[in-house]
Amino acid sequence: MKCRHCASPLTHIFLDLGFAPPSNAYLTTADLTRPEKYYPLRTRVCDECWLVQTEDYTDSSELFDEQYAYFSSTSSGWLAHAARYVETMTRRLRLDRDSLVIEIASNDGYLLRNFVAAGIPCLGIEPTASTAAAAEALGIPVLRDFFDSRLAGQLAASGQQADLIAGNNVFAHVPDINDFARGLKTALRPNGTITLEFPHLMRLIEHVQFDTVYHEHFSYLSLYTTQRILQAAGLRIYDVEELSTHGGSLRIFACHADAPLPTSPAVSALLAEEERRGLRSLTVYRDFQTRANRIKDDFLGFLIEQKRAGRKLAAYGAAAKGNTLLNYAGIKPDLLPFVCDAAQAKQGKFLPGSHIPILSPDSLRDCELDFLIILPWNIATEVKAQNRPLAARGTQFVTAVPHLEIT
Repeated sequence: MKCRHCASPLTHIFLDLGFAPPSNAYLTTADLTRPEKYYPLRTRVCDECWLVQTEDYTDSSELFDEQYAYFSSTSSGWLAHAARYVETMTRRLRLDRDSLVIEIASNDGYLLRNFVAAGIPCLGIEPTASTAAAAEALGIPVLRDFFDSRLAGQLAASGQQADLIAGNNVFAHVPDINDFARGLKTALRPNGTITLEFPHLMRLIEHVQFDTVYHEHFSYLSLYTTQRILQAAGLRIYDVEELSTHGGSLRIFACHADAPLPTSPAVSALLAEEERRGLRSLTVYRDFQTRANRIKDDFLGFLIEQKRAGRKLAAYGAAAKGNTLLNYAGIKPDLLPFVCDAAQAKQGKFLPGSHIPILSPDSLRDCELDFLIILPWNIATEVKAQNRPLAARGTQFVTAVPHLEIT
């Protein structure tokens, strides 16, 4: 395999999680009687451009199909994050009724609904029919397609270049990241801005967030590598912000390479911080597997201990990161009887691989649980607040990453 950005040979394994089904391929009762697809889940690191990337075994159409069940609006915290972003960008870029905002991977309209409310023209690009339909029901125009240089050319030819292109948690999800970057340049007006948000590789390594590795995430990005990819496409990062979302993310601001926008000192400062943390040397990548295995072993040991003691437990959040953890640890319903999730599209189905049933959070109302496992640890505070009645009855909350924590 060669690096999907710079084409250098990939000889260094970063993380090997064995075989797993796609993390968002939730199963119906009928599906349980059929064979389930498993793919190798391994990541490698390029020692030339330092892009961490999955080995290629699946394509986007298999991962993001018409039954795709991730709806961004399920999280109230993410809705608030999106609303703040729209307010900030509208003011910072002076967006108005003559502007155009394009969001790539617009999902269920969680973000663009705010631009619609402000009267700012917008367009969502979303390949999954289930989420696109939800956005259209909110009055958001949606182009049902994958974004690439081909589609960007069509947009530019039709006069639909954007003043702002937003991409939240999509840059890491594209198999041809170079073509995607070229598409960003094509679809951007001369003085426009691109913002991309994605989990920061530096934080993934620091907090051992191995459960954020799954097939839908083709790339794991540092600022350094992102800068290289965008520069090759004729774009320039002129600002960067560190965010708390998803366990530590970056929001980069990019423009055409020759745009008259000054580059913030924050860019060079963060590049220097990444270098100090060793992101451009192999040492930090080589010991990551051992650190991940320790977390997996501690979590599995905890569940076995509770089963032997006859204690009752369940999980909250049928999230992709939870599926990575459960499948790597080999956890089945005998150790974790059910998981609750607020997304109606997931309720009544089963987690891929583990086949743990997904129930509505209403199922917790009358439960006498000793422990509630919060699988999406990045929204643990939100989940705890929603389940205060359980805590009042003595239930303790558990997260496994970056270490086993019981509160």
